[in-house]
Amino acid sequence: MTTMLEAQWIWGILGLALLALEMLTGTLYILWFGIAAFALSMLSFVFPDMAIAWQLLIFAVLSLTSLFVWKQFYQRVRDDSNIGQSRGDEIGRIGVITASVSPRQNGSIEFAQGVLGSRQWVAIANEEIEIGAEAIVVAVEGNRLRVSKRI
Repeated sequence: MTTMLEAQWIWGILGLALLALEMLTGTLYILWFGIAAFALSMLSFVFPDMAIAWQLLIFAVLSLTSLFVWKQFYQRVRDDSNIGQSRGDEIGRIGVITASVSPRQNGSIEFAQGVLGSRQWVAIANEEIEIGAEAIVVAVEGNRLRVSKRI
């Protein structure tokens, strides 16, 4: 009778510890191991004479199978937020050069409405563009905008 309670309590405590760890990380990976530990706690109550080797095998199979099934059907929800991330919407925007730009020197460009949260950006170009000229954004390269002269 004591071995049944020991195995049942050990798997139950392991399940609680794994679920607590899952709550700290929020990854949903550890959740399946915690659920498998709880399932094994119930199995050790129903089958008190189950060998430790069988318990470990069942735990491994339950954990990995549930994790595999979850990964097959889980799809991350797409976040449509553009905050701090370039998604190509800036390409084609027209701004005014406020500091001249050339292939050898960075300049700056200003927009009437903010682009990715700012109205003024560092501009780079393959051609020389003077102050006051309109330029069009052709690419986003890191935290700089590649521009070309508007025709």
